[in-house]
Amino acid sequence: MIPGDKEVRVEIDGTILTITIDRPKANAIDLPTSRKLGEALVYFRDNPELKVAIITGGGEKIFCAGWDLKALDSGDTSLENWWEDEDPDLGGFAGITEMWNLNKPVIAALNGLTIGAGFEIALACDLIIAADHVQFALPELPLGIIPDAGAVQRLPKRLPYNIALEMLYLGRRMPAEEAAGYGLINKVVAAGDLMAAAREWAEQLSQVAPLALNSIKEVLRAIECEPTEQAFHKMRYGDLPTYKAMLSSDDAGEGVKAFVEKRDATFKGS
Repeated sequence: MIPGDKEVRVEIDGTILTITIDRPKANAIDLPTSRKLGEALVYFRDNPELKVAIITGGGEKIFCAGWDLKALDSGDTSLENWWEDEDPDLGGFAGITEMWNLNKPVIAALNGLTIGAGFEIALACDLIIAADHVQFALPELPLGIIPDAGAVQRLPKRLPYNIALEMLYLGRRMPAEEAAGYGLINKVVAAGDLMAAAREWAEQLSQVAPLALNSIKEVLRAIECEPTEQAFHKMRYGDLPTYKAMLSSDDAGEGVKAFVEKRDATFKGS
């Protein structure tokens, strides 16, 4: 059974799964919503027919405003050791922020304001496309909290360190074009072209041999922060089952043969 409901909509088109966060007015996330997102991503991870996922938001103004502060204020969602309420098998907050065994690519299609934990969801994705009116911000500090679902871990690795600190300390908003200039996001498009651009990339990725596609993420995660020599050693001799399977796969032989014969390859995922 395909997971999802009216607040976390899940749609499948061929090998592409699209998840839409749709909780007006701000697409904010409480604990049940976080778990629904995790369930959708586990379904994506474990379904061999699915190759690429797209995460977007409902409406045109806000991708995701992060934590549902009303749920925090009411006590429905705990702040102290909040991660203990999350199911680790569902990838932590929003499913994607700590799903370390998800090797398939996920594209963030940002339809509007991307702030707080919504920004952290985007940072956990592999490719980010933003509508031209999108802005990014981390407004947690004036609330007496910090963005600890990925921003403090990931943002200083993606931006110049002091620019990351501007966002973390001062909460200043960064427009999409500036974010693209730093390489924080991949592409800026007109709002009306957003989903078409995301689907174009998803369809392109879907044509790749699955084992090769999934090896990229597996290897990158394993060698992150390793010195170059050690990174080579870990890739050659580490516990990387997808990469090892790719090297001996029929698809690898088919790809080479198709190139030599000047035809499109037919990949089977094995």
